[in-house]
Amino acid sequence: MRRGIFFFLPVLGVLLLLRAPVKTGAQGREGSAPNYLEPGNSGASLIDTVNAQNEFRIGVQVYNRYAFNEAILAFERALSFRPGEPLVLDWLGRAYYRSGLEMTAVRQWQSAMENSRSQPEEILLRSRIEMVRNRRSLLTLMDEGLRFVEAGHFPGKSDRGVFFRQPVSVWPLEDGTAWVTAYSSNELVRIDINGLIRQRVRGPVNGFDRPYDVVQGPDGRLYVSEFRGSRVSVLSADGRWLAYIGGRGLGDGMFVGPQNLAVDGEGYLYVVDYGNRRVSKFDPDGNFILSFGKRGWDFSGFLSPSGIACLDERVFVADGVSKQIHTFDKNGGYIGVLVSEGLNGPESIRPESGGRLLVADTTRVLLIDPDSAVVRELGMIGGSRVRITGAGSDSNGNILAANFQGDEIAVMTPLDDMASGFFVQIDRVIADHFPQVTVELSVQDRRRRPIVGLDGKNFLLTERSRTASDQTFLGAAYLSSRSDISVVMERSGETLMMRDDLAAALRDINAAGSRLVSLISAGETPVRERLGAGNSALAAAARGGNYSPRWRFDSALRLAASDLLPGEKKRAVVFVGSGALGELAFEQYSLSELAAFLTNNGISFYAVTAGGGPVGEDLRYLCEETGGRVTDLYSPAGVGPLIRGISARGSGSYALSYRSSLQTNFGRDYLPVEAEVYLMERSGRDRIGYFAPLE
Repeated sequence: MRRGIFFFLPVLGVLLLLRAPVKTGAQGREGSAPNYLEPGNSGASLIDTVNAQNEFRIGVQVYNRYAFNEAILAFERALSFRPGEPLVLDWLGRAYYRSGLEMTAVRQWQSAMENSRSQPEEILLRSRIEMVRNRRSLLTLMDEGLRFVEAGHFPGKSDRGVFFRQPVSVWPLEDGTAWVTAYSSNELVRIDINGLIRQRVRGPVNGFDRPYDVVQGPDGRLYVSEFRGSRVSVLSADGRWLAYIGGRGLGDGMFVGPQNLAVDGEGYLYVVDYGNRRVSKFDPDGNFILSFGKRGWDFSGFLSPSGIACLDERVFVADGVSKQIHTFDKNGGYIGVLVSEGLNGPESIRPESGGRLLVADTTRVLLIDPDSAVVRELGMIGGSRVRITGAGSDSNGNILAANFQGDEIAVMTPLDDMASGFFVQIDRVIADHFPQVTVELSVQDRRRRPIVGLDGKNFLLTERSRTASDQTFLGAAYLSSRSDISVVMERSGETLMMRDDLAAALRDINAAGSRLVSLISAGETPVRERLGAGNSALAAAARGGNYSPRWRFDSALRLAASDLLPGEKKRAVVFVGSGALGELAFEQYSLSELAAFLTNNGISFYAVTAGGGPVGEDLRYLCEETGGRVTDLYSPAGVGPLIRGISARGSGSYALSYRSSLQTNFGRDYLPVEAEVYLMERSGRDRIGYFAPLE
């Protein structure tokens, strides 16, 4: 129907459709719509121009409905009428990118850059190409040789007043904020990604008494050690005071100047009792279990215990005087010295992703491998007033360091990330209620990690180089507790005998709280199972399907992931199977294409295995690349924590709205919009366009 409208426009209407501002100067029309369909540009006929415009409009519309394959076909048809048009090539690259075909996308963007008639567009395309080409890893692990530099500071005071005094410890949260213990101002403050204080907590009625360290348990509760109060305060996840643990004294469960804290995976709390030169262990209810660290036949005793961390079945404790890090088991049994030299004065230890230890060591931050004892300096803080008493890695890959003497929180960022900036992608433009326009976009770093914690102050929307009117920050996905999942059930000969296991898995997955969007039977021809209400209906759906040795994993995964695109931004595909994917697993789509399709659309992948067989490396690869993980159906914790973790994951998806001031030519003109993101010394931008509704 839309094609007909365009084909039968009168000549005046066609000329209005094709009009575009005249390019001025060598820089081109900064921020304006590219001159991509003027008849004189390529020598194409008027009818070819109209046909190209029709196909391009269709491509943009279906792209915004997540129909990327249809968009690719429409943009290819547009190029058949007008070869080499840079804007069409740009959109074609976007569609390939969202489909997981990254190298094909890069080729389209390269061609668009070579044909570009606008220097700003060329710069933007070159930046995007380099970012995609240079991505080395999707993991949140710290690369070998990575060097961190100071990217910014959150000062404790300014000419506007005092915000906090003498920060000791930092505990980063999934939403991009971080709890900070302020020793001299006797409070716990929560700081956002821009250094603004979002919350102040001063403890019970009588207040904190020199808060020193803060950690969070698996159940979300916060523990705050009070050095002068000789106790540990227990708080809810939102900072409400609940109870005390311990008190001043020399006996079991008592403290003299408690400092650093750690919590293991089971929720047991470990407290460094500085005055008594020991470590005390408590159960999740606050009951005393044991203490260790005194002189014995195998250990000379602590001189000045400081940092502590739990990792796997080991407890690591630093000694500031001997400048060593010691290893114990969870029962306090001494294992040995982890690091005996090269430390200046270790103050805190935090477990880091990848099974390593992040250590605050006076003026620098170290990364230590607990298996090899290799010590690597990540970065240091310069200046005359520096004493790093605590450091933690945040969800955006930065290190937040508490500079006690400098009265500030230093933000340390990987040097390569500083140079590359952000990868900003406008995912969708909604103009159904034009001139009110909604922009959905995602922000990542060069390793594909989502940048969480941004708010309206970090974004700027412009149209044709003018700041958009009435820009409003609508929300961020990282703040949402809702999530969507699609389940893929393996229908192989192996799982034919495990139908009860499949039913149990689907029941547990559905009970974990995420919205179940679809259930895909991965048979020879993957199909959506009909989901009914109640456990009996779910069990029937889980047991159903056609089982075949020629079952298809790749097409089933694509189908499940596509079902998630219109839903929540926190989303995941959960695969339930034997752990082996079979010979036809990647017949249509390669493993790397599937991983790119998931990550480029913000979808994580989880695998739940049954039957006790080995888990294939391909499944592990998909989990690692997308931020998911593998678990056994009958593991002690079950699948519930895995599914609930989907809602807790960070997401770099944001939504903003503005009021457009552009003329639409009755809905026929392509209207540009640009989004820029700023955070400290880093930035990124993307430019796209849309069509208003036809009038």
